[in-house]
Amino acid sequence: MRFFTLLLVITLLTSPALAQEASHSMTMHGTSKYAPDFAHFDYVNPDAPKGGTLKQHVVGSFDSLNPFIVKGSPAAGLTFLGQNLLYDSLMEQSYDEPFSMYCLICETVERDPANLWIAFNLRPEARWHDGKPITAEDVVWSFQTFMRKGTPFFKAYYGDVENVVAESPSRVKFTFKHGQNAELPLIVGQLSVLPKHYWEQEGHNFDETSLEPPVASGPYKVGAVTAGRSVEYLRVKDWWGKDLPIHKGRFNFDKITYDYYRDSNVALEAFFAGEYDVRQENTAKLWNSAYDAPPVQDGRVTKGEIKHQRPQGIQGFIYNIRRPVFQDKKVREALSYAFDFEWSNKQFAYGAYKRSRSYYSNSDLESKGLPQGREMEILEPFRGRIPGEIFTKEYNPPVSDGSGNNRANLRTAMQLLDEAGYKLGPDGIRAKDGQRLEFEIVDSNPQFERWVLPFIRNLERIGAKANFRVVDSAQYQNRINEFDFDMTISSFGQSSSPGNEQRDFWGSEKADAPGSRNYIGIKDKAVDELIEQLIQARSREDLVAYTHALDRILQWNFYLIPQWHIDHWRMAWWNKLQKPETLSPITPGVTDTWWSTESNP
Repeated sequence: MRFFTLLLVITLLTSPALAQEASHSMTMHGTSKYAPDFAHFDYVNPDAPKGGTLKQHVVGSFDSLNPFIVKGSPAAGLTFLGQNLLYDSLMEQSYDEPFSMYCLICETVERDPANLWIAFNLRPEARWHDGKPITAEDVVWSFQTFMRKGTPFFKAYYGDVENVVAESPSRVKFTFKHGQNAELPLIVGQLSVLPKHYWEQEGHNFDETSLEPPVASGPYKVGAVTAGRSVEYLRVKDWWGKDLPIHKGRFNFDKITYDYYRDSNVALEAFFAGEYDVRQENTAKLWNSAYDAPPVQDGRVTKGEIKHQRPQGIQGFIYNIRRPVFQDKKVREALSYAFDFEWSNKQFAYGAYKRSRSYYSNSDLESKGLPQGREMEILEPFRGRIPGEIFTKEYNPPVSDGSGNNRANLRTAMQLLDEAGYKLGPDGIRAKDGQRLEFEIVDSNPQFERWVLPFIRNLERIGAKANFRVVDSAQYQNRINEFDFDMTISSFGQSSSPGNEQRDFWGSEKADAPGSRNYIGIKDKAVDELIEQLIQARSREDLVAYTHALDRILQWNFYLIPQWHIDHWRMAWWNKLQKPETLSPITPGVTDTWWSTESNP
C-alpha cells in the first residue's frame, strides 16, 4: 500500500499535465493585467455597434493572399503575427501591456516551470469558416509548414522549438531545445493556425502565390479581389470567436476594403474626395500644408495628433555591407556626416521630427550615456571584439547648425575617408585599390526624393557619387528580398519586448537567406551571442540591459545613417468613424476597435 501511494505521488508530481496549472493567459515578466473573468480590454468600447464599411488605402500593388511565404506581394490585412483579419492564432496579445498573451483558439495554456515545453488545450467551439473544427493537427501542420516553406523569419523566430506533437485532437504540445528562451512560450502563442484539410487539397500549393480566397477562421473572410487594385474583407457574422472577452467591442465593421493607388499624391486627393475613410499621415510637409481641404475646414474630416508610447525602432539610409564599397566601417561613418538632418528637417518637415540615435527609439530600451552597472557586466566579455568607443563615448549621429552650410561635418567626412585610404581621382570621385566610392540608393517611394537629393549633393562634395532610383513596389520588394541593392531607406520596427525577431534582423544565419530582414548583411559573432543572451533574459531589468548593450554595438558599427521618428500618430478621418475614448498606447487600432455610425446600404 505504501509503495502504491508513493508511486501515485510520483506520478502526480511528474505528470506534464499537472506540472503547471492551466491558465487563460501568460506574460513575459510579472503578472498579466487581465484576470480570468475580465469582460473586455480597456482600449475598446464594449458597446460599439456593428455595421458599416471601413475604406482604407495602400500605395503600391499586390499579387497574393498568402503572407507567409517569400514569393509575391501580399494584400493588405494579411499580417501573420498575432490577430489578423483572416486567421486566428493560438493566443492573442493585449496592446496595453509590454507583452502578455490571452487564449484565443486555446481555452487554457499550460507552461512548464522549467520552460522546456508549453501545451495548449483547444476550445471545442473553435471552427473554420467551412464548419470543420480547428484541431491540434492543424496547429502541427501549420508550424511544420511555416518552418519548411515559410519566410526565413519563421526559422529565426521559432528556431528553439524542438518538436510539436498533437497529444489529442484538442491538445498540442511544443517541446523546446532548452529552457533559456524566455520569450518562446509567448511567441509560440502568436502562431497563426491554418487549415490542414484545405491546403492538402489538390491545387492548393502553400509555397505558391494565389489570389484564391482561402478557408480561414478569423473575424473576416475574403470578398471581392481585383489583382493589384483592391481587396475586401467581409465580417463573418457567425464567427465562432465573436463572444470571447478578448473580442468584445472589436471587429465592428461589416466590410473592410483596401484600395490601391500608384501615386501617393493621387491617394491624398482621393481621401479628401471621400474615396476612403481614414489616413495616417507619414509626411510632415503634407500634414502641415495639404490638409486645408474643404472637408477638414467644414468639420466633415477630423484632423488630430494622438500621442503614443510605441517604440519607434529605427529608420535610416541602410547600407548593404555585402557590397565591397560599404565593408569598411570608417567609410560608413564618413558618409553619415553628409546627411544634414537639422537643415532637412527644417526645410521639409517644419521641424516636426526627432532625430533617431537608437535602434530602439522612444522607449526605455534606448541606450544612453556610457555603459555602467549591469550593462558593463554584459559588455565587458566582448571587449576587443566590439568597437572600443562603446566604453568611452555615447553614440550620437552628426549634428549641424541647420543653416545648410554643413562644412564642418563634411570636413570630418573627408578626413575619415582619407584615413580609410580613399583618395580623390581626377573626376572628383574617391577610390581605393580600384574600388570607386560610387553607389545607388533605391526606394519605391518618390516622396523621399527631396530628402535624398541634398544628401547626394553633400556626398559629391566629399568625393562620393550616388544616384537615387525609384522603382515600383513589386520590383523593390523583389530586390530587397534578394539583397540586390547598395543602399535603401527602410526601418526596423521594435516592440516593448524584443527577442527572437532580433535573429532575423541582425543574425549571421540570416545574412544570406533571401527574404530575411537582415537587409544589412550583418555577420558578427559578438552580435549573435548577445542576441541569444537577450532572448534568454529572465527579468525585465535584464532584458533592458541586454537590449542597451546590443543597441550600442549596432550604433558604433555604423550599419545605417539614422533618420527620424515622432512620438505621435498624425491622423485624419471622416466623421462617420468613431473611436474608443481610450486607445491602446501602442496602436491606434482603427481596423479592430473603431466603428461606423453608418449602416451598409
